[in-house]
Amino acid sequence: MQRAAQSDQRDPRTKRAHRVLLGAAAVPLMLVATACSSDSGSSSDDNAAGAGQSTESSASVSPSPTVQAAAYKSLPDACDTLSKGTLGDLVPKASKSGKQGKSDDVATRGSCSWSSLDNNGVKGSQFRWLNVSLLRFDSDVTRGEGDKLAQEYYAKQVQDAQSVEGAKNAKTEPVTGTGDQATLVRYDLKKKEGSFKQQTLVTRVENVVVTLDYNGAGLAGEKTPSADTLAKLVKSAAKEAVASVTKANTGGGGSGSTGETSPSPSASKSASKSASKPASPSASPSKSTAKKS
Repeated sequence: MQRAAQSDQRDPRTKRAHRVLLGAAAVPLMLVATACSSDSGSSSDDNAAGAGQSTESSASVSPSPTVQAAAYKSLPDACDTLSKGTLGDLVPKASKSGKQGKSDDVATRGSCSWSSLDNNGVKGSQFRWLNVSLLRFDSDVTRGEGDKLAQEYYAKQVQDAQSVEGAKNAKTEPVTGTGDQATLVRYDLKKKEGSFKQQTLVTRVENVVVTLDYNGAGLAGEKTPSADTLAKLVKSAAKEAVASVTKANTGGGGSGSTGETSPSPSASKSASKSASKPASPSASPSKSTAKKS
């Protein structure tokens, strides 16, 4: 009985000790929970800051690339680039109007050709052929500035003229006072109709390339024309053609920092005038000689 009583007396103390131990064990658990809660808040703040930085980055997107706009925005009608007097010197027996080439965009490309045959009966005849072609380059953010593209095409045209199959006595010479760049390539070409004296003059003014193909021949026993005379005539015609291109863009051209250009009023007039008779792109010398045969 006494042992039982002692046992009962110890129970309250044991219970209190047990409760103290449980309370002490709960304190670390609470501290751990508080620390986790604090870490969670810091992570949320970091995420919010990162989201803010991402928004700022997306808001400051780099601007679209630009390129200097081409100086010339239109072309004259190729058949109107030369005066009647000049045509009378180069192709005296040609029809009043030239033959317009085909083109899907007259504001970008055009061409016109004239044929002249001065028939002297049994003494033979004098043949002349002239073609004027125009090609304009717009500035493009991918391809580059219009005048740079025109320079590349100009160089290619000269190279093509220098590599015509069957050409004899070929000569190349720079031409001054005609556009920004000009080169004359001249050579002899033997064909079944006779011996032709070919003159190909390529010139560039700003972002436009003008190519003049001019040749002459004495047929059926007629004397072969002088190559120097033909060269002098085509040089004069080239200056006039360049002046026509410049005049067509007077007040309508310009420069700026944009990737695209819009046609000027003169371009619209040129397009409407040539709607029924579109012009074709400039032909290489090899194509030109193929037409003449």
